[in-house]
Amino acid sequence: MSSLVKSTSVVGAFTFVSRVTGFLRDAVIAQTFGAAAGTDAFFVAFKIPNFLRRLFAEGAFSQAFIPVLAEVKAQEDGPAMRGFVGKITGTFGSLLLILTIGGVLAAPLLVTLFAPGFVSDPAKFQIAVDMLRWTFPYVGLIALTALAGSILNVFGCFALPALTPVVLNLSMLAGMFWLAPFMQQPIMALAIAVFIAGVVQLGLQVPFLRRIDMMPPSRWAWRDTRVRQVMRLMGPGILGSSVSQINLIVDMLVASFLATGSVSWLYYSDRMVEFPLGIFAVAIGTVILPHLSLHHANAASGAFSRTLDWALRLVCLVGAPASLALFLLAGPLLATLFYYGEFRAHDVQMSAWSLMAFSIGLLPFMLIKVLAPGFFARQDTATPVRIGLYAIAVNTAISVVVVMPMAWFSVPAMHVGLAMATSLAGVVNALFLLKALRRAGIYVAGAGWGRLAGQILIANSVMGVVLWNLGSADLDLWLARTSTQRFVWLAASIVAGIAAYFSTLWLVGVRGAALRALWHPALQSDGISSK
Repeated sequence: MSSLVKSTSVVGAFTFVSRVTGFLRDAVIAQTFGAAAGTDAFFVAFKIPNFLRRLFAEGAFSQAFIPVLAEVKAQEDGPAMRGFVGKITGTFGSLLLILTIGGVLAAPLLVTLFAPGFVSDPAKFQIAVDMLRWTFPYVGLIALTALAGSILNVFGCFALPALTPVVLNLSMLAGMFWLAPFMQQPIMALAIAVFIAGVVQLGLQVPFLRRIDMMPPSRWAWRDTRVRQVMRLMGPGILGSSVSQINLIVDMLVASFLATGSVSWLYYSDRMVEFPLGIFAVAIGTVILPHLSLHHANAASGAFSRTLDWALRLVCLVGAPASLALFLLAGPLLATLFYYGEFRAHDVQMSAWSLMAFSIGLLPFMLIKVLAPGFFARQDTATPVRIGLYAIAVNTAISVVVVMPMAWFSVPAMHVGLAMATSLAGVVNALFLLKALRRAGIYVAGAGWGRLAGQILIANSVMGVVLWNLGSADLDLWLARTSTQRFVWLAASIVAGIAAYFSTLWLVGVRGAALRALWHPALQSDGISSK
């Protein structure tokens, strides 16, 4: 089995641990605080640094830094690589310090920009500002953590960066259990826990960087050619790598004007989508970027295209059933995971509707995570930016066109229109990225795609019938069950759905040999090992 498969398995496994602890974290938040004004305020204070993290850390910076670092590794010696790392760390770290100080001082302005609907509610606005001053430093801390993770990824170490997010979940759980009871505003404990998590996450990377001798002295080097190359690629990459996040911010901005709870409903439904997205698509995208970068540096265009083809097939095999399952099991999933304490039946229903809308965009979201590295590995950030702007325009236009009429007619679930707009924008983004890769000759589809699509369609149809009969009962019935009954029924439905999907795939010809064909010989070890 190729190093790609092993690395993807490692990242997927540790991401699974992260997502499970994340679900536990969200379940406790829902049970403890519900979908009230304070929860809406926290999710805004958390979403702003989280959004910037994905733009500057996991998004634009990683996508710009990894290809350049891989190029240095392939073409130069160890001292040159350590010198480059020292320069980028000093320069990027200094800029992050300025950003962090500015963000803390400008917290009221940021809340006004990202959640203007809060301005009319002084209490909600002020607590959002107070929490943001605790959460905003997380941007700088996690950006440096992502820098360290990028270095480790290029050296074939994927496990620690994938496991690091668990620290955030555990820190927030600890904050709720041990800090919140002693605070005048208990929900403030979540914001403090986010800050503590950032410090711990960064500290965990240091021993591993020392082990690979990648802790050189940091220094400001703005005029260095390689540093400027990374910064130049970052500019357009901010949009190109984070279109989905920008669309979610647009949703949050509009939702701040809607009924109390709208921000929370969108948050919980988005978290459900993030589970398969993170475990599979983000894992695959994380692993293939350094491989694609090395293929590009070595002018191996055939291997480059085959790596993309492998990733796209794997995403379709997993993403299509995940999307259908989330749509059919939206209510049961949310009722089982969050229907406790302050999270009411109405909150379950509102979140379920937005999850159904988000699920339509899950497969496109997953494809974007694989298609975008095809450009970033070639140090082309302009094309994803251009396409990303189209997607953002689509999302904004649909949000206005759909939500405004719903507001006029007093539709109680206006937030669902925002989720649908984000999904449709994802479809546009994925289709345009794929078209651009094919038109430029960067990606040439391998043989057998038509047959694979038909097999996936048949297997999804069978799985859909099974889930419809087992899991898609009336939501009131799910809410009337005990928590144990809900877990048992949900687990049984998921197991039956998985069994139906993969057994149907086997019957229609996707068997051991067909699956092994995905691990193409060209994907065998190419200089990056799995650790």
